[in-house]
Amino acid sequence: MSDVLLIDRSDHVETWTINLPDQRNPISGADVIEAFETHARRVQQDLDVRCVVLTGAGKAFSAGGNVNDMREKAGMFSGSPWEMRNGYRDGIQRIPLALSECEVPFVAAVNGPAVGAGCDLAMMCDLRVASSNAWFAESFVQLGIIPGDGGAWFLTQAVGPQRAAEMALTGDRVDAAKALEWGMVAHVVEPDQLLDEARSMASRVAKNPPHATRMAKRLLKESRTNDLRHVLELSATMQALSHHTADHAEAMNAVLDKRTGNYEGR
Repeated sequence: MSDVLLIDRSDHVETWTINLPDQRNPISGADVIEAFETHARRVQQDLDVRCVVLTGAGKAFSAGGNVNDMREKAGMFSGSPWEMRNGYRDGIQRIPLALSECEVPFVAAVNGPAVGAGCDLAMMCDLRVASSNAWFAESFVQLGIIPGDGGAWFLTQAVGPQRAAEMALTGDRVDAAKALEWGMVAHVVEPDQLLDEARSMASRVAKNPPHATRMAKRLLKESRTNDLRHVLELSATMQALSHHTADHAEAMNAVLDKRTGNYEGR
């Protein structure tokens, strides 16, 4: 598990690197899926981890599904339609569920092509920074299939229905400049600056009280699918909890004392 997803820690920020560069970092393998699920559960329980940067080893961010396995009907692509349906449910769909249920913010550092499920993986992150040589493609239709990992939902949330439809129905590439114009990514930088930029963004998140950032992420996600009354009620509950944390008291003191806060996740 540790080989397919490399974990590096600096202060309160972890960097996760998909480590299958020779295959362009596919995420459909059982070992990759298990690694994402396991580490998402781990950081959810560790308030000392306040942000995660996700990137790919080598020249690609992620090629998504393993096309060779698709052609050979191997792994999660094997069996009858009914078995394959369960293969998706018990396989790659565990990644979006794991990242969605994890309240730690994720920053995607898109270092190269993000294709199919790899594009969707970037959209599953809360913030995205791209290398100038990165590109995105919701290319499932070009293989005669559809986004089986929730990509239709994540892409629509990221770029809106018209642009999501353009990407999903044509499968065409979107380069880094257009991704920035569309709001798909927050920043585009030169390749040698990518990790520094992503980690800088992650550090700006991680400097804040972890309970507050985690609840803010949850509110943003709830706001996508619920009405105003639901979000207001959830906001009132979370705000009441926030006011009773030690980190809130420390934050108030830090503002009034004109100093940096020291937060302990309490």
